[in-house]
Amino acid sequence: MKRFLLLVVLLLLVGTGAYFVLNRTDPAAGTAPSIVGAPANADPVARGEYLARAADCIACHTVPETGKPFAGGLPFKLPFGTIYSSNITADVETGIGSWSDDDFVRAVREGVRKDGRHLYPAFPYTAYTQLSRADVLAIKAYLFTLPKVSQPERPNDLGFPFNQRWAMGFWNAVFFRSQRFANDPSRTPQWNAGAYLAGPLGHCAECHTPRNLGFGLKHGESLAGAELQGWRAWNITSNDAHGIGKWSDEALTQYLRTGHADGHASAMGPMGEAVAHSLQFLTPEDTAALVAWLRTVPAREGSDPITVDPTPKGVVASSAAAPGADEANADSEGQRLFEGACASCHQWNGAGQQTPYAGLAGTRGVNDPKGANVTQAILHGVTMRIGDTDVYMPAFGHGYSDPEVAALANFVIGHFGGKQGEVTAEDVAKRRQL
Repeated sequence: MKRFLLLVVLLLLVGTGAYFVLNRTDPAAGTAPSIVGAPANADPVARGEYLARAADCIACHTVPETGKPFAGGLPFKLPFGTIYSSNITADVETGIGSWSDDDFVRAVREGVRKDGRHLYPAFPYTAYTQLSRADVLAIKAYLFTLPKVSQPERPNDLGFPFNQRWAMGFWNAVFFRSQRFANDPSRTPQWNAGAYLAGPLGHCAECHTPRNLGFGLKHGESLAGAELQGWRAWNITSNDAHGIGKWSDEALTQYLRTGHADGHASAMGPMGEAVAHSLQFLTPEDTAALVAWLRTVPAREGSDPITVDPTPKGVVASSAAAPGADEANADSEGQRLFEGACASCHQWNGAGQQTPYAGLAGTRGVNDPKGANVTQAILHGVTMRIGDTDVYMPAFGHGYSDPEVAALANFVIGHFGGKQGEVTAEDVAKRRQL
């Protein structure tokens, strides 16, 4: 934290001059490639609904289960405090009902609210800056057709100097460039559509790219994986060993549209929300465009690479109904906990019983020795709706102590990933608060 504070001070000093030199605004409206689900000649409201889903606006601006859609209040727990999302319904007093088109475009693409105050980059204007003006206004047209919700903004919980919004001008000078998406003429229309869906709209890099001490994206490690609010967003570069280079097009398509790919992964946490609220609603053509773009992402190993063992000893030796000889984990507390609460759904061979979403064999989560996503799933459970199917795993955090959760997570990692788990009770305690 001391290093982070020092960086902030340096930014304030350097940014005073840099802001006026580097903070450039491109006034061009921008053009978007052809998105099948949002053709340029479609009704603006219908286009806006599709684009808002592609941008996953509802996930960040709605409190799950208890909140009203787009009314804000969702907490984002960051290293320097907690930020709450804004009300983006058309309520005049507490939402954006009084905002003009220019006000809305400026907020989305430049990170500056109607009152002139800077937004924090937890709102991904650093990606949205590339959206065309027409697409931004289509989203606004859709939002203004939704029920107005009177819900005042919840104050952020940030200490000094992070609570000084004016300082974001200096952050922008160093880490933000206002620019619009430009089609690459050397690429196919499908590729350009995929780049627009993944970049300006889907803002995939915001979760899958690690950040520097100033909370800016490490562009040299783009999409190589990162951790956000306790969940790991995996490497989605074309790296064969640590990314998605060996996934088939069918597997990638299945994962994006359903949140599950046999032998690879089941979405959970923020990625589960992205599939449930956004990706499953893309047209097949737009999903194919996204896959085509993903295939060309430069291969990167990442700072904490995960290597999947598809045939660990414990899984190979086990049947669906019984564990095999697993010397490292046999008769451990973790095994006993798994037998009592988990085996009936996940099975000892990791195939999953009631639903393929319960499959564990070959997934990256169980191959991560630090067990970030395994621990989060045990503590908080998994809930998402895909089509007419409810995907559900109960939360066990209320029933198990921190040492018990750590023991269970380490058993899962050892048995299904063939690796030595490193989860501690202290790790679990921290993740309970996220």
